[in-house]
Amino acid sequence: MTNVNLPGFLRSGLRRQVTAILTTFLVAAGLAGCGQPTNHSRAVFVLIDISSDYAGELDKAETLSNYLLANLNAGDSLAVAFIDNSSFTERNIIARATFDHRPSVTSQQKRVFNAEVTAFTEGFRVPSHHSDITGGVLLATDYLHGVDAGERYLFILSDLHEDLPPWLKRDMAVNLSEVQVVAMNVKRQRSDNNNPRAYQQRLANWQQQVEQSGGSWRLLNDMARLESAVALR
Repeated sequence: MTNVNLPGFLRSGLRRQVTAILTTFLVAAGLAGCGQPTNHSRAVFVLIDISSDYAGELDKAETLSNYLLANLNAGDSLAVAFIDNSSFTERNIIARATFDHRPSVTSQQKRVFNAEVTAFTEGFRVPSHHSDITGGVLLATDYLHGVDAGERYLFILSDLHEDLPPWLKRDMAVNLSEVQVVAMNVKRQRSDNNNPRAYQQRLANWQQQVEQSGGSWRLLNDMARLESAVALR
Protein backbone atom coordinates (compact mmCIF):
# COMPACT_ATOMS: atom_id res chain seq x y z
CA MET A 1 0.00 0.00 0.00
CA THR A 2 1.29 3.44 -0.87
CA ASN A 3 1.53 5.89 2.00
CA VAL A 4 -0.10 9.22 1.30
CA ASN A 5 1.61 12.21 2.86
CA LEU A 6 -1.07 14.82 3.62
CA PRO A 7 -0.23 18.41 4.35
CA GLY A 8 -0.22 19.29 8.03
CA PHE A 9 -3.35 21.42 7.91
CA LEU A 10 -5.28 18.56 6.24
CA ARG A 11 -4.08 16.03 8.80
CA SER A 12 -5.15 18.42 11.58
CA GLY A 13 -8.58 18.96 10.02
CA LEU A 14 -9.10 15.22 9.57
CA ARG A 15 -8.27 14.57 13.22
CA ARG A 16 -10.78 17.22 14.31
CA GLN A 17 -13.51 15.63 12.15
CA VAL A 18 -12.82 12.14 13.51
CA THR A 19 -12.81 13.48 17.08
CA ALA A 20 -16.12 15.31 16.53
CA ILE A 21 -17.75 12.17 15.06
CA LEU A 22 -16.56 9.99 17.95
CA THR A 23 -17.70 12.56 20.52
CA THR A 24 -21.17 12.78 18.95
CA PHE A 25 -21.45 8.98 18.91
CA LEU A 26 -20.40 8.60 22.55
CA VAL A 27 -22.79 11.33 23.77
CA ALA A 28 -25.69 9.77 21.87
CA ALA A 29 -24.88 6.33 23.25
CA GLY A 30 -24.67 7.73 26.77
CA LEU A 31 -28.05 9.44 26.50
CA ALA A 32 -29.66 6.30 25.12
CA GLY A 33 -28.29 4.28 28.03
CA CYS A 34 -29.35 6.71 30.75
CA GLY A 35 -33.00 7.40 29.86
CA GLN A 36 -35.28 9.30 32.24
CA PRO A 37 -34.49 9.19 35.97
CA THR A 38 -36.83 7.00 38.03
CA ASN A 39 -39.37 8.83 40.18
CA HIS A 40 -39.42 7.15 43.58
CA SER A 41 -41.86 9.52 45.30
CA ARG A 42 -45.25 8.28 46.50
CA ALA A 43 -48.67 9.90 46.59
CA VAL A 44 -51.27 8.51 48.99
CA PHE A 45 -54.95 9.42 49.44
CA VAL A 46 -57.12 8.06 52.26
CA LEU A 47 -60.93 8.04 52.16
CA ILE A 48 -62.87 7.64 55.43
CA ASP A 49 -66.56 6.75 55.35
CA ILE A 50 -68.54 8.73 57.94
CA SER A 51 -72.01 7.42 57.04
CA SER A 52 -74.17 6.14 59.88
CA ASP A 53 -73.31 2.49 59.18
CA TYR A 54 -69.55 3.05 59.34
CA ALA A 55 -68.86 6.10 61.50
CA GLY A 56 -67.97 3.94 64.51
CA GLU A 57 -64.78 2.81 62.76
CA LEU A 58 -62.95 6.15 62.91
CA ASP A 59 -60.25 4.71 65.16
CA LYS A 60 -59.10 2.68 62.15
CA ALA A 61 -58.54 5.93 60.30
CA GLU A 62 -56.14 7.12 63.01
CA THR A 63 -54.28 3.79 62.88
CA LEU A 64 -53.85 4.05 59.11
CA SER A 65 -52.87 7.72 59.23
CA ASN A 66 -50.20 7.04 61.87
CA TYR A 67 -48.79 4.18 59.80
CA LEU A 68 -48.57 6.35 56.69
CA LEU A 69 -46.98 9.28 58.51
CA ALA A 70 -44.33 6.92 59.90
CA ASN A 71 -43.52 5.42 56.50
CA LEU A 72 -43.73 8.31 54.05
CA ASN A 73 -40.61 10.39 53.49
CA ALA A 74 -39.40 13.63 51.96
CA GLY A 75 -40.97 14.24 48.55
CA ASP A 76 -43.96 12.00 49.27
CA SER A 77 -47.53 13.37 49.39
CA LEU A 78 -50.44 12.42 51.65
CA ALA A 79 -54.06 13.50 51.89
CA VAL A 80 -57.00 12.32 54.03
CA ALA A 81 -60.66 13.04 53.23
CA PHE A 82 -64.08 11.87 54.37
CA ILE A 83 -66.97 10.27 52.47
CA ASP A 84 -70.38 11.76 53.22
CA ASN A 85 -73.57 12.81 51.39
CA SER A 86 -71.61 14.59 48.64
CA SER A 87 -67.90 13.83 48.63
CA PHE A 88 -66.50 15.56 45.54
CA THR A 89 -65.65 18.85 47.28
CA GLU A 90 -62.59 20.51 48.78
CA ARG A 91 -64.35 20.70 52.16
CA ASN A 92 -64.09 16.90 52.37
CA ILE A 93 -60.31 17.08 52.66
CA ILE A 94 -59.22 16.87 56.29
CA ALA A 95 -55.47 17.24 55.81
CA ARG A 96 -52.90 17.16 53.00
CA ALA A 97 -49.18 17.72 52.63
CA THR A 98 -46.18 17.13 50.39
CA PHE A 99 -43.27 16.49 52.71
CA ASP A 100 -40.28 18.79 52.46
CA HIS A 101 -36.71 17.60 51.85
CA ARG A 102 -35.57 19.30 55.05
CA PRO A 103 -36.03 16.84 57.95
CA SER A 104 -36.99 19.51 60.47
CA VAL A 105 -39.70 20.86 58.17
CA THR A 106 -40.99 17.34 57.40
CA SER A 107 -41.26 16.58 61.12
CA GLN A 108 -43.31 19.73 61.68
CA GLN A 109 -45.54 18.93 58.69
CA LYS A 110 -46.25 15.47 60.10
CA ARG A 111 -47.10 16.86 63.54
CA VAL A 112 -49.56 19.32 62.01
CA PHE A 113 -51.05 16.62 59.79
CA ASN A 114 -51.54 14.26 62.72
CA ALA A 115 -53.13 17.03 64.78
CA GLU A 116 -55.61 17.80 61.99
CA VAL A 117 -56.67 14.15 61.62
CA THR A 118 -56.96 13.72 65.39
CA ALA A 119 -59.04 16.89 65.71
CA PHE A 120 -61.43 15.57 63.08
CA THR A 121 -61.85 12.09 64.56
CA GLU A 122 -62.19 13.32 68.15
CA GLY A 123 -64.53 16.16 67.21
CA PHE A 124 -66.75 14.04 64.98
CA ARG A 125 -70.38 13.99 66.12
CA VAL A 126 -72.99 13.58 63.36
CA PRO A 127 -72.79 10.78 60.74
CA SER A 128 -73.99 11.44 57.21
CA HIS A 129 -77.25 9.92 55.96
CA HIS A 130 -75.77 8.93 52.61
CA SER A 131 -72.40 7.70 51.32
CA ASP A 132 -71.08 9.14 48.06
CA ILE A 133 -68.13 6.80 47.62
CA THR A 134 -67.72 7.50 43.90
CA GLY A 135 -67.49 11.23 44.57
CA GLY A 136 -64.72 10.54 47.07
CA VAL A 137 -62.87 8.39 44.54
CA LEU A 138 -63.16 11.19 41.96
CA LEU A 139 -61.73 13.63 44.50
CA ALA A 140 -58.89 11.22 45.24
CA THR A 141 -57.97 10.64 41.59
CA ASP A 142 -57.84 14.39 40.94
CA TYR A 143 -55.34 14.69 43.77
CA LEU A 144 -53.27 11.62 42.90
CA HIS A 145 -52.92 12.47 39.22
CA GLY A 146 -52.16 16.08 40.08
CA VAL A 147 -49.06 15.10 42.05
CA ASP A 148 -45.76 14.18 40.38
CA ALA A 149 -45.28 10.71 41.89
CA GLY A 150 -43.88 7.38 40.81
CA GLU A 151 -46.39 5.39 42.88
CA ARG A 152 -50.00 6.23 43.71
CA TYR A 153 -52.15 4.65 46.43
CA LEU A 154 -55.81 5.03 47.36
CA PHE A 155 -56.92 3.59 50.72
CA ILE A 156 -60.67 3.30 51.30
CA LEU A 157 -62.05 2.75 54.80
CA SER A 158 -65.71 1.92 54.17
CA ASP A 159 -68.34 -0.81 54.08
CA LEU A 160 -68.42 -0.05 50.31
CA HIS A 161 -72.19 0.32 50.39
CA GLU A 162 -72.84 3.36 48.21
CA ASP A 163 -76.06 5.18 49.03
CA LEU A 164 -76.32 8.25 46.82
CA PRO A 165 -78.76 11.11 47.39
CA PRO A 166 -81.25 11.26 44.50
CA TRP A 167 -79.88 14.57 43.20
CA LEU A 168 -76.30 13.33 42.64
CA LYS A 169 -75.09 12.10 39.25
CA ARG A 170 -72.11 9.76 39.34
CA ASP A 171 -72.49 7.77 36.09
CA MET A 172 -69.10 8.78 34.70
CA ALA A 173 -65.68 7.26 34.05
CA VAL A 174 -63.07 7.34 36.82
CA ASN A 175 -59.38 7.46 35.92
CA LEU A 176 -57.59 5.01 38.21
CA SER A 177 -54.69 4.39 35.84
CA GLU A 178 -51.56 3.33 37.81
CA VAL A 179 -53.43 3.72 41.12
CA GLN A 180 -53.19 0.92 43.69
CA VAL A 181 -56.54 0.77 45.48
CA VAL A 182 -56.63 -0.86 48.92
CA ALA A 183 -60.05 -1.44 50.49
CA MET A 184 -59.60 -1.69 54.25
CA ASN A 185 -61.77 -2.87 57.12
CA VAL A 186 -64.77 -3.43 54.83
CA LYS A 187 -67.38 -3.80 57.54
CA ARG A 188 -70.27 -6.19 56.98
CA GLN A 189 -73.72 -4.67 57.24
CA ARG A 190 -76.48 -6.20 59.35
CA SER A 191 -78.29 -7.39 56.23
CA ASP A 192 -75.14 -9.24 55.10
CA ASN A 193 -75.71 -11.70 57.93
CA ASN A 194 -78.94 -12.77 56.24
CA ASN A 195 -77.46 -12.76 52.76
CA PRO A 196 -73.65 -13.20 52.73
CA ARG A 197 -73.69 -13.17 48.94
CA ALA A 198 -74.60 -9.49 49.04
CA TYR A 199 -71.30 -8.74 50.82
CA GLN A 200 -69.28 -10.81 48.37
CA GLN A 201 -71.07 -9.24 45.42
CA ARG A 202 -70.38 -5.75 46.76
CA LEU A 203 -66.66 -6.52 46.93
CA ALA A 204 -66.68 -8.07 43.46
CA ASN A 205 -68.48 -5.08 41.96
CA TRP A 206 -65.99 -2.59 43.36
CA GLN A 207 -63.04 -4.71 42.28
CA GLN A 208 -64.46 -4.84 38.76
CA GLN A 209 -64.98 -1.08 38.68
CA VAL A 210 -61.45 -0.39 39.89
CA GLU A 211 -59.78 -2.77 37.45
CA GLN A 212 -61.88 -1.59 34.50
CA SER A 213 -60.81 1.96 35.36
CA GLY A 214 -57.13 1.01 35.10
CA GLY A 215 -56.32 0.49 38.77
CA SER A 216 -55.25 -2.51 40.85
CA TRP A 217 -57.35 -3.87 43.73
CA ARG A 218 -56.47 -5.27 47.13
CA LEU A 219 -58.62 -6.13 50.13
CA LEU A 220 -57.32 -5.90 53.69
CA ASN A 221 -59.83 -6.49 56.45
CA ASP A 222 -57.39 -7.28 59.26
CA MET A 223 -55.85 -3.98 60.36
CA ALA A 224 -53.34 -5.91 62.44
CA ARG A 225 -51.78 -7.07 59.18
CA LEU A 226 -51.39 -3.53 57.87
CA GLU A 227 -47.62 -3.29 58.07
CA SER A 228 -46.92 -6.71 56.54
CA ALA A 229 -49.63 -6.52 53.88
CA VAL A 230 -49.10 -2.93 52.74
CA ALA A 231 -45.37 -2.39 52.46
CA LEU A 232 -44.83 1.07 50.98
CA ARG A 233 -41.60 0.77 49.07
